[in-house]
Amino acid sequence: MLLPFALLYGFVTWSRNLLYNAGILKSKSYDLPVICVGNINAGGTGKSPMIEYLLKFLLPDFKVATLSRGYKRSSKGFKLLNGNETAAEVGDEPLQFKRKFKDAVIAVDADRQNGIKKLQEENVEIILLDDAFQHRKVKAGLNILLTAYGYLYVNDFMLPTGYLREPTVGAERAKIVIVTKCPPNLSKTEMESIRGKLKLQNYQQLYFSFIEYDEEIVSEGTKAKLSSLKDKQFTLVTGIANPKPLINYLEANGLDFEHLAFKDHHNFTTTEIARLQKETLLLTTEKDYVRLRENFKDGQLFYLPVKTAFLKNEEAFKQKILSFVHKK
Repeated sequence: MLLPFALLYGFVTWSRNLLYNAGILKSKSYDLPVICVGNINAGGTGKSPMIEYLLKFLLPDFKVATLSRGYKRSSKGFKLLNGNETAAEVGDEPLQFKRKFKDAVIAVDADRQNGIKKLQEENVEIILLDDAFQHRKVKAGLNILLTAYGYLYVNDFMLPTGYLREPTVGAERAKIVIVTKCPPNLSKTEMESIRGKLKLQNYQQLYFSFIEYDEEIVSEGTKAKLSSLKDKQFTLVTGIANPKPLINYLEANGLDFEHLAFKDHHNFTTTEIARLQKETLLLTTEKDYVRLRENFKDGQLFYLPVKTAFLKNEEAFKQKILSFVHKK
């Protein structure tokens, strides 16, 4: 029943991209390095860990900014974060970035052109666009496209039948494609099989990454070994697009828990928070922690930190980023 709507949606987005590619609709380019991290599948490809990877890599040598829409935020227009805002005010992911990388310039603005203009006034040297692959009004100098292992965009279909935001031909705008959330032991044979499925262009470079989980869980002023949960009953709370990798990881570590799943970027109601406050021990993702932390005492709510790690060719990826930055 949804197929006609998916075909119509695909035609509209394809036509829009065609107009941008032909120069009929205008994209704006910039003199400073603008790196876009995005996807063509809706949600769950690991954009936040990739933004954090780039921040950690670039911040020692450059003044780096991130620009996000600030999904579901209550504030309007352009806003620079200081880290004291609430997730409801500025969005969970931007606040997460600012809390973790205090030296970074973190901003939100649904109007990416206006946001970049404001960030240029802050004399930043590099701008990372978070989830802006479909925002064609801005022409990023380097597009990094993420696609999750097991949910490759070439195996997906247009919204609302599937999860594609645009036809797969749009992937050709990316110079770097990263298959994220891979098994850490992914074989070279399977890597080549995936490369064949993606049918990349000659100018596109392919990398494989996985999610690396920390050995410790973190609360506001408390840390504990993840292994300390083996003898405890706890509740896992997730409001992310795809919690399955986290669930699998916790189960593989022999942990016993109840899972309460909510939609991505879920704004927890007063009733839901009251229900969670009755729990002795809660574990969540860092993104959810940013939204929930103010409602719980220290040591009651923990998050498990994650980061992006490359299976191979990490140095080549870093050199590709630096080459682009210095070229600009």
